[in-house]
Amino acid sequence: IKDHDGTNTLMIVDGLGHITKPKQSAFNGILSGHVTITSLNTYQYMIFGTERFDQNADFNNSTGVFTAPVTGRYLLTTSLYLFNSLDSAATYYYLAIQTTNETVDVYFETSNFLNADTNGFNFQASSIQDMDAGDTAKVGIYQSGGSAQTQVAGGHSHFSGALIC
Repeated sequence: IKDHDGTNTLMIVDGLGHITKPKQSAFNGILSGHVTITSLNTYQYMIFGTERFDQNADFNNSTGVFTAPVTGRYLLTTSLYLFNSLDSAATYYYLAIQTTNETVDVYFETSNFLNADTNGFNFQASSIQDMDAGDTAKVGIYQSGGSAQTQVAGGHSHFSGALIC
């Protein structure tokens, strides 16, 4: 199926009934290198500089921000692998997917470390968000107290999204 002037393919239906939409917004950004959490008691936002794909060019890999091209429901997911001295002296960590309209966050209390730093923890969050055209989404990590020593692993940390309806 092409647009009204026949120049752009909007939808493809194969012989088995599978439907693909080449202009449907979808992206996957990967953290290019390790990032040390340097901002305590405030959100530090991740910049996913490597794009595995960015269908429709709605993800800015220099800022880590996704901008919704149209009003709809978007599935947003993130996974951050924290390593290298995840600080037991911190009170807690938050992982957040922040959109223009809402923040979805995951909380982790460091008392689970039994008074010792640990070298690996995988934080994951996902949500279906109602976004208007022009709304944005980004991923942040918040560490309450402790030392600024934890690192987020490049190559193992991702931010993905897709327009689902």
